Amino acid sequence: MGGRFSALANEKNIVTHPSNPNLGDLPESCIALILSCLEPSEICKLARLNKTFHQSSFADVVWESKLPENHQILVKKLFSDEESSERLSKKEIFSRLCRPIRFSGDTKEVWLEKGRRGICVAISWKGMKITGIDDRRYWTHISTDESRFHTIAYLQQMWWLEVEGNLEFEFPAGNYSLFFRLQIGRTSKRAGWRIVSDLEQVHGWNIKPVKFQLELSNVQHTISNCYLNEAAGKWMHYHVGDFVVENSYIPTKLKFSMAQIDCTHTKAGLCLDSVFIFPSESMKQLKQF
Repeated sequence: MGGRFSALANEKNIVTHPSNPNLGDLPESCIALILSCLEPSEICKLARLNKTFHQSSFADVVWESKLPENHQILVKKLFSDEESSERLSKKEIFSRLCRPIRFSGDTKEVWLEKGRRGICVAISWKGMKITGIDDRRYWTHISTDESRFHTIAYLQQMWWLEVEGNLEFEFPAGNYSLFFRLQIGRTSKRAGWRIVSDLEQVHGWNIKPVKFQLELSNVQHTISNCYLNEAAGKWMHYHVGDFVVENSYIPTKLKFSMAQIDCTHTKAGLCLDSVFIFPSESMKQLKQF
């Protein structure tokens, strides 16, 4: 009887403790929960570990925590009618949102900031109201690969500078900052070199400051003044203001502007690219644009 008991014990021991256990023996649901606690880049690396990890990396529970809480609204707003949140997996939604998506007649672009579930937005100068923009005596439209929209507006000369824009968007809850991307002086490329030209035409920016304004849903209002006297030929991000989003499901309405309307002197030599909106804790991203 003792021998039978010993054999039974050994048999149970073999069943519960495999001689060569490995990570592939973990249930997919368990692996998925582990992956959900990691960053997207780490998930993609572990998905190459073995077949079980690869299959687990597609689970909705893994990517649910990486998406903004209002991602269903964003899918409906930005994706085509065939790409609904019911038809796409959470991983597919995450992947699509991380790639820049154009909207509003290709004048605006939005993408998901990986890791923090914050939304970034870029608004082309073509999506703003600019005094005299269609008059070639004042403004020139220049094609360039230095803009994500592949074109910028160059101010040749003007007495009255005024740029206004607005945006209505369902931002995820959080703190955001808005910037104008500007450059003093015109640049071009010759033989692979970046050349700053027309510097003799740059004037008027050190006499009076440019006024930047930001208004949020008719409640928050920020005003700042800044001289545009940075080094010529260098793209700069001028901080307009910050705003707070508390409800992800209600569209945030923004109005922003820059102006120098002192008619005692002319202004010239300014390149206007776009407006950027980033989560406030992600300021390092400015170096990429």
